This record gives sequence, C-alpha cells and structure tokens, in this order.
Amino acid sequence: MSGGHARLSLSVQYAVADEDLPPRSLLRRWAAAALAKKDAHVTLRFVDTAEGESLNRSFRRKRGPTNVLSFVYDDRPGMVHGDVVLCLPLLRQEAAAQGKTLAAHCAHLVVHGMLHLQGYDHRRATEAATMEAREVAILAALGVANPYAARGNPRVKAAQHPSR
Repeated sequence: MSGGHARLSLSVQYAVADEDLPPRSLLRRWAAAALAKKDAHVTLRFVDTAEGESLNRSFRRKRGPTNVLSFVYDDRPGMVHGDVVLCLPLLRQEAAAQGKTLAAHCAHLVVHGMLHLQGYDHRRATEAATMEAREVAILAALGVANPYAARGNPRVKAAQHPSR
C-alpha cells in the first residue's frame, strides 16, 4: 500500500440487465469508502433470483435468495480479497418496499458486503451494533441516509461469510 490510502481493484459483473443500476463510478466510490487501510481486490456481481437462490442454498443452506452474499478469500495476506454478490430483483423489491431509491439501497448493501469482507459480522447483537454503526457512518459520509432509521432498525438480511 502506498501513501496511506487503500487501493481498490474492483471488477463489476452483470448477470442481469443493468439499465437501472448506478454507474460503475458510484459502485467504486461506495466500495472504496468502506475500505479500512488495506488494499483490496473485489468483484461485485449482480445476479438474478435463480442464481441468488442457488448461491444462498449452496453456501448458507437457506431457501430463497438473499440480498447480499460476501465471499472472503484468505489467499492474499494483508489484503482484502473477495466477492460481493447482490441479487438485483430482491434489491429492487426491498428498495420499493422501504421507500428508498435503488441507488441508496445498493450503496447500503455494497458497503455492507465490503464490511463483511473485512471481518465485520452481525450474528450477535454487539457485533451487529458495531457493524451497523460503521455502515451508518460510511453512508453518511457518502450522503446516503441511515438505512436503519426509517424502519426502526430492521436487521439486514445478509450472508454471514458463507466461505468461512
């Protein structure tokens, strides 16, 4: 790492139509904002319901799709390396149900997935409080509203490091 700033190598994959998704420049901005001081090599992949459901079943042993899955690869010491998979139809549905834009919901879940890649979790109440506070701070710096405020702090339905 050079100059004290984390470097981000980001690939974005679209397994679904992407006409209503935020541009790659925003996806990069959100992912980079969630990085601590480690360099990162990350793939963001937008999938359909079938792929989201298949991955959730295979790696979490749960039925149905989930909004975000994070896959950590511990093959690069000192570096964040992994995939963040977002189920676009579910993101659209959740954004509409929560009365927020798709962009705001994507920002939240990109940040959420990036934090999972760095070891944050929400299995226990104390972990969840720490992770949610970090999410809210990052999103506020990005100009995105607190995703937990509007609905009385609903838990994010997301993966718990399926690759670990």
